[in-house]
Amino acid sequence: MYRTEELDAGAARGPEDGARRRLCLALAGLAAGASAAGGAHAQNPAAGTMRIISPYPAGGGTDGFARALGQKFTERLGLPVVVENRGGANGTVGAAVAAKAPPDGRTLLLVAAGYATGASLYKDLPYDQDRDLAPVALLASGPLVLVVHPSLGVNSVQEFIALAKAHPGQINYASSGIGSLPHLAAEQFAAMSGIRLVHVPYKGPSVAMTDVQSGRVPAYFCAIYSSLPHIRSGKLRGLGVTTAERSPIAPDLPTIAESGLPGFDMTNWYGLLTPAGTPAPEIAKLNEIVNWALGAPELKQLADSSGMTIASGSAEQFGSFLHRESDKFTRLIRSIGLKADA
Repeated sequence: MYRTEELDAGAARGPEDGARRRLCLALAGLAAGASAAGGAHAQNPAAGTMRIISPYPAGGGTDGFARALGQKFTERLGLPVVVENRGGANGTVGAAVAAKAPPDGRTLLLVAAGYATGASLYKDLPYDQDRDLAPVALLASGPLVLVVHPSLGVNSVQEFIALAKAHPGQINYASSGIGSLPHLAAEQFAAMSGIRLVHVPYKGPSVAMTDVQSGRVPAYFCAIYSSLPHIRSGKLRGLGVTTAERSPIAPDLPTIAESGLPGFDMTNWYGLLTPAGTPAPEIAKLNEIVNWALGAPELKQLADSSGMTIASGSAEQFGSFLHRESDKFTRLIRSIGLKADA
């Protein structure tokens, strides 16, 4: 079992860093392009409409990828594409909408790594992930980074573990919410290293980062694009990335796996699903279009700005990956006794 300490983090706001501004500008440009592309075909209702459901608020990573893919689908099929932001309950609200849609190849759901936690994290999901939604393609993946405030006095993963073992249950770590990927990454880290940390959940990543920068909470597993400017300025220290391999945008940062915890792998990723029952030839067609779209420079630029790497592959490969991710999170969530209300 883990300890949770609640903070009133909602009022804490900090200035956007350079990486976040660049990402927001990239998303805004893609959104404008997707809207213009959709408008060009909106006068021909007989052509039909596709929709991509992003189960998080507008402006984030899933929203940006959804709008970029929507633009490419319009280019390829000549259909208007509507991006619907259906946020709530760690993505489960939007997933439920997609699960109930007709299996005609016109509805897509763009999910992040947290999707794989749903079945084990929520008691009564309004859909069954295996029965109601079918994999289409993996889009991109990338690491989180374990960062610490310099006042903690550690410079490596091993030094952090040693300090935590010397002071069990006394080191706090931030997350962007209970059940979020940063939360689960920290719990996996603690389990594999045999340490006890105190969880401090926030209502989103920006407020968590503000308190970590100030030293109020000394540790955080955060997105690489938002952490690098602070690491390079010396405001934070990056100890290691959570993926099995080093990040191409920060090759000097070691992996946690190579820093004493072999096998540690907590990857952030985006993938595309469609309602189950969609004919196999239609899924294969969607997969082919997605892999074509992922080769476009604008998709690579968007992935780079998010600290991620473009992925590709078949629907079957993504399905196998998704099952492995779900199994991994199920074991972890059960081991720490974590439950959340849907």
